Amino acid sequence: MRRMLAGLVAGLLFVPAFAQYTGPGSQPLVTSLQAVLSKPVDDQQVTLRGRILRQVSGDKYIFSDGRDEIRVEIDDKLFAGKPVSANTLVEISGEVEKDFMESPEIDVDALRIIE
Repeated sequence: MRRMLAGLVAGLLFVPAFAQYTGPGSQPLVTSLQAVLSKPVDDQQVTLRGRILRQVSGDKYIFSDGRDEIRVEIDDKLFAGKPVSANTLVEISGEVEKDFMESPEIDVDALRIIE
């Protein structure tokens, strides 16, 4: 039990901070799914609120802001053992992945349940 608690505390202490450069040449943080879908920029940082509608495969899910939908990749560890359903409001942060001839996807770095 102590090892599990120590591992949990250590994991929380080493959560990366999501700082972003905002000086000349920087790209603004995108908070609109419509903006991502209309003009996807590879590796652009995004923070979006919405719901994870369904699991497509492994770590791939469909995310919706209530208007638009996009495929997202979320590692199991980001759920932190908390149940998330299609009714759970979440905030995701990550970067846009835009590969040639494929629809954009978001590689999620952080997931937060909004209560």
